[in-house]
Amino acid sequence: MKRNRAVWKLGGLVALLMALFLLSFLLGRYPVALDDVLRSFIGREQDTSVSAVVLQIRLPRILLACLVGACLSMAGTAYQGVFQNPMAAPDILGASSGAAFGAALAILMGLSGQWITLLAFAGSLLAVLAAYLVGQRAKGYKVVNLVLAGVMVSSLFSAGTSYLKLVADPGSQLPEITYWLIGSLAGAEMPQIKMALIPMVLGTVPLLLIRWRINVLTFGDEEARTMGVNASRVRLVVIICATLLTASSVSLSGMIGWVGLVIPHLCRRFIGNDYRHLLPASLLVGAAFLLLVDNFSRSLLATEIPIGILTALVGVPFFIYLMLGEERFT
Repeated sequence: MKRNRAVWKLGGLVALLMALFLLSFLLGRYPVALDDVLRSFIGREQDTSVSAVVLQIRLPRILLACLVGACLSMAGTAYQGVFQNPMAAPDILGASSGAAFGAALAILMGLSGQWITLLAFAGSLLAVLAAYLVGQRAKGYKVVNLVLAGVMVSSLFSAGTSYLKLVADPGSQLPEITYWLIGSLAGAEMPQIKMALIPMVLGTVPLLLIRWRINVLTFGDEEARTMGVNASRVRLVVIICATLLTASSVSLSGMIGWVGLVIPHLCRRFIGNDYRHLLPASLLVGAAFLLLVDNFSRSLLATEIPIGILTALVGVPFFIYLMLGEERFT
């Protein structure tokens, strides 16, 4: 009975995301009707300016919002399950700080476009790798050591980013670095999305396939061993997949916070703690949430509001509400 109820809820989330996906094409400073959107997709739109707005401007941005929201939310859900920590977020191992350092370094070197994305992705992976190596070599409980190593590595890369901002040209490079750090989906392009789609798929598919094993991890390593699950191996796979999701997302959109922290808790309230349903729900709700916030970002004022600011304005009050709710905060 519970399984059927969860399936119906997931079906409702799919319908909600599809409706919001279509609605997003209609919003913006350039008015576009629904029939114009449909004709653009099937290649029968006669007005080339309308087709350009739909296919070259709004489609990449809408896809990017869905992908980044889904990936950050899934990564946060996976990390919270692996570390058994309700405050775990996609940047818990320093992925976001490493990406920020890589992007700032690329901007300081005069690079642009895909090179910023590549260096941000590389910096993110480097930070997580450093945290993992330090956590494995330290004595004591490995999970706690990994979290502490992530905090230290994150602080180190943040210091590096601060230094790069200090030596950057205040007239051109510093504003670009600052804008990237705020987070934005403006300027989304299909080539960059296609490039990031590979690590996103490599991170998403294994997580969905082994999501039942994350349930076992919540019982502890000893209990998992009695059920035939190698907790250390599963934990490593989950960390690698969640890192790929975080790195690919942050490298495209910049620093967008709170999605991977708030959405998993919201989904737990909606669908329960079973990761077989929780991970797909996080994927769908994360995509819908960031798409909705981005619609406000580009439509609310005459000038676009960086989406990283809006996610914080929405996420912080909502997270406080979850903490102060009647149910226990888990």
